[in-house]
Amino acid sequence: MKKTLISIAVLGAMSNAAFAQSNVTIYGIVDAGLVSERGGKAGNVTKVSSGVANTSRIGFRGTEDLGGGLSAVFLLESGFAADTGVGDASGLFQRQSYVGLVSKEAGSLTLGRQYTPLYNALVQVADPFQAGLAGSAKNLFSASGASVRISNSVNYKTPTYNGFSGELQYGVGEQAKADAGRQLGASLAYANGALNARLAYSARNNDTATAGLPVVNRDYAHNTLFAANYDFQVVKGYFAYAKDKGPTSSPLPNPTAYTATAVAASTDSDTMLIGATAPIGGAGTLIASYIRKDDNELANRDADQWALGYSYALSKRTSTYVAYAKIKNKRGASYTVGNNAEAGTGDKAFNVGIKHTF
Repeated sequence: MKKTLISIAVLGAMSNAAFAQSNVTIYGIVDAGLVSERGGKAGNVTKVSSGVANTSRIGFRGTEDLGGGLSAVFLLESGFAADTGVGDASGLFQRQSYVGLVSKEAGSLTLGRQYTPLYNALVQVADPFQAGLAGSAKNLFSASGASVRISNSVNYKTPTYNGFSGELQYGVGEQAKADAGRQLGASLAYANGALNARLAYSARNNDTATAGLPVVNRDYAHNTLFAANYDFQVVKGYFAYAKDKGPTSSPLPNPTAYTATAVAASTDSDTMLIGATAPIGGAGTLIASYIRKDDNELANRDADQWALGYSYALSKRTSTYVAYAKIKNKRGASYTVGNNAEAGTGDKAFNVGIKHTF
């Protein structure tokens, strides 16, 4: 009996030591709102949606101190629909799943499914709506599929030196042909005081390898984005410019929103954004942006979007929001007003909802 008690005490001490060296955090977002959409072939659509401002999710984030300024890290993140309770149909941890090492002096190296440098630049620097609400820059900027996350990727982030930092990402592709499906992403960032600027690039091989069939050469998708914002205290100004070239470089979120036959996506386009956020009182924030999509192909399917939103913080973790956006499609363009989690069904949309983080 005495030996058993001693063993339990030893195991307990070892367990406490292990927990003292590592840390696991459960985090998440629950976001639901009322969405009203107009202008598409589906007519007037009113619904309760999940992930209007930020996609609802639950995640597990862990670190372990390995000593000497080196830590092991991991992250597992799963999406779900707050309005129905249904989990992400595409996978348990389809949002993010990676493991790696972080050094205070050398930077971080992670492997798994991760956000691309291009998408990080769009959300973190370019878009005053942070890719959410009706004014999301994803409505016109390239931000879907492989532009958002890469599976089977290796990602390296440098430490920050005098305000400068960099990120390099490589997606292996894992297809029969050596370079089919491979993707390269990179960004250079500068942050100093009120200024935050970033230049990001992505190159994706569109080839697909099918057993017994030759690889079809569909060329590369090239995306370049420059983004910057500056905090003037009374207002924060935003600017972004993107150049997209090649097949799948600028996919349409909903190519059949207005027609029975899918509208072809542009393979050569420029997109520009100007926007602003302004604090109102102690807890409110006014958000506004204007985006222009310029199609350089013969079809010349251009589009403009203007958007206005307001967010009010009820506490550090809970906020309410309201937003409206309208797109003007030209010469048969098929862009839609969506939000963070949905592509949208028409050329105008209104949102009102609530978000809680934990």
